[in-house]
Amino acid sequence: MPSRQNSAGLFPAADPNPSAPKSGWISAHCDGGARGNPGPAGFGAVINDANGMVLAELSEFLGIRTNNFAEYAGLLAVLDYALQHGHPSVRVVSDSELMVKQIQGKYKVSSPDLRPLWQQAKERIAKLDVFEISHALRHKNKDADRLANQAMDRGTKRPHAPGEPAPPPLKATPYPTRATTPTMLRGFTRDGVVHLVVGASLPDGIFVKILPE
Repeated sequence: MPSRQNSAGLFPAADPNPSAPKSGWISAHCDGGARGNPGPAGFGAVINDANGMVLAELSEFLGIRTNNFAEYAGLLAVLDYALQHGHPSVRVVSDSELMVKQIQGKYKVSSPDLRPLWQQAKERIAKLDVFEISHALRHKNKDADRLANQAMDRGTKRPHAPGEPAPPPLKATPYPTRATTPTMLRGFTRDGVVHLVVGASLPDGIFVKILPE
């Protein structure tokens, strides 16, 4: 069965010239997970036609990502498959209540890491004729969960030739971060005003915690 492979960009744009639209719904169960948060992550999805025949099983290792990132990756993979193969009517089942309700508009997308993924999903959904998404408990999403775990297994058990050193461990760097070092300044308070010692200053807009000596 076809499986989705890595290509340029994590979520490549759908084929601009998809095949002719096919009649009938397709349904997909998708799942994503991370062993750690963040940690080695992967997604899996099973896509069926209107008669229940399996059209595709999608599975991909994502590197070091969060669980919610992996859940969105599974949804995006399903949407890409539908657009690239000319399926305009799609039903999706996921065990991620957060993602489902964000796509349905019931939850706000406050995370700056998830919002771009949500936006990509909404753009793809807008290209379909009909789209439905619903939440199911994990035990009703077993096949997608199995594929997601297979993807994580592939990423964390990377084989190497006998005699060659093992590949370096994966590094947890899913998003750019800025390191900060706490600084202790000395001063005193008088009439509710913080006075710092000579030569010390505070940048605008920060919070101050006062520790008695």
